[in-house]
Amino acid sequence: MFVPFSVNDFLDRAVQVYGDRVGVVDEPVQPAESQGELTYAQVGALARCQAAKLDELGIGVGERVAVVSHNSARLLTSFFGVSGWGRVLVPVNFRLRPDEVQYIVDHSGARVLYVDPELEESLRGVTCEQKLLLGDDDALYAPPGSEPKAWEPDESATATINYTSGTTARPKGVQITHRNIWVNALTFGLHAQIGDRDVYLHTLPQFHANGWGMPFAMTGVGAQHIILRKVDGAEILRRVRDHGVTVMCAAPAVAAAVLDAAQDWEGEIPGRDRVRIIMAGAPPPTKTVVRVQEELGWEFIQIYGLTETSPLLTINRTRAEWDQLPVEERAAKLTRAGAPALGVRLRIDQSEEGAGEVLARSNVVLEGYWEQEEESEKALAGGWFHTGDGGYLTDDGYLTIADRKKDVIITGGENVSSIEVEDALFSHPDVAEVCVIGVPSERWGETIKALVVAAPGAEPGPDLEAELIRWCKDRLAGYKAPTSVEFRTELARTATGKLQKFKLRAPYWEGYNRQVN
Repeated sequence: MFVPFSVNDFLDRAVQVYGDRVGVVDEPVQPAESQGELTYAQVGALARCQAAKLDELGIGVGERVAVVSHNSARLLTSFFGVSGWGRVLVPVNFRLRPDEVQYIVDHSGARVLYVDPELEESLRGVTCEQKLLLGDDDALYAPPGSEPKAWEPDESATATINYTSGTTARPKGVQITHRNIWVNALTFGLHAQIGDRDVYLHTLPQFHANGWGMPFAMTGVGAQHIILRKVDGAEILRRVRDHGVTVMCAAPAVAAAVLDAAQDWEGEIPGRDRVRIIMAGAPPPTKTVVRVQEELGWEFIQIYGLTETSPLLTINRTRAEWDQLPVEERAAKLTRAGAPALGVRLRIDQSEEGAGEVLARSNVVLEGYWEQEEESEKALAGGWFHTGDGGYLTDDGYLTIADRKKDVIITGGENVSSIEVEDALFSHPDVAEVCVIGVPSERWGETIKALVVAAPGAEPGPDLEAELIRWCKDRLAGYKAPTSVEFRTELARTATGKLQKFKLRAPYWEGYNRQVN
């Protein structure tokens, strides 16, 4: 028997088995009226009403619906209310500038755009055929009790398109299918050992690789969702205390914020011996792992993946064999990317110098890049997904990420295309040459540095550095701007004039055993 996977399988089970249970606790303080505590039966009803409203608006199966929002119950419901009836959800990074949002709306061909009320003014100039405000529930939902048109599930159909920065100046739309989501959710849930006693705190942006797929996995097992709208270390500790949180996913910068807040926390740190914090985005320093375990008393789990892989490729969780190791040695083992998740095959392509490129095969690998056939063929060449990350496999089967083969910097868990930043800087009249690289940062993992050769007549120095950083912030999302500019008289290039970024990066990474942080 073959029964096609659908994202609604997760919500359907929650409604059937845990309908009377409070499944979602919305952010209490937000521009829209909070939806408060929602039972899974209510979440299911809202998803059906959202799908029925899209029917009313004439949005057909396979058509795209974009949403720009901070974490919220309405955004969480949209994963089901949009994709669960055959449309394609396009979650957009709320940190992007209006022109960047407009590009995604246009490129995806979205006919509907949901906008968070906090972003209404800043995105006023962004246009779409139908633009609706999250919080205007009459526009978002059909009347209570409405039923949407039935959709025959197709597990090969695109469920979401998630835009990610990478080797091109414009982001690429990653097509994630219902099958991708299903397999990712089940393998992630299996390895993280989630269940209906878990309470999941949404510290990770829900737009970010579909919140890594945890919204689906947690819903399917009947766990409770606690919506956190904005990251704040002390607030995370309060939510852990007040709601009995047991699981969260986060970039290293979030762990740093919690550790900072813990220094001023009065009383016992909440969640000790209960919370599992699942981290990705960049390999954290060993001392961060030690501090999470020692100061917070939380279990540290490392994963590795990409938007293109739904995202889970590897997982690294402490093993019984490591229990007797000294804390530093055990923590060092946990900073590796991890062992392949169930169903994932990895190999290392050594066709280039340095750390070989990590290649992956799995049911979680993307269908392709939306409207970019050439990029899709390149990424999936030879039947393997080319991650663009350099790494190696140890004798015990664990993956370590040691370098990046593609022009991407991961800062605070967000991908930034160095090419995009270089383009912005090069448009400044005082810039003759520019190279943008990632350098180590204690707080953000990596931070963005621009190496600049000033144009004739320009005065290199602090004033020009500040001007170039402002220039970028005026043209790009703030997190993409360099945090420092270093002026050079020349930049290392090959005989054919190509920038030798590995040489330019090398001095900043001395003393590190890998070229990512």
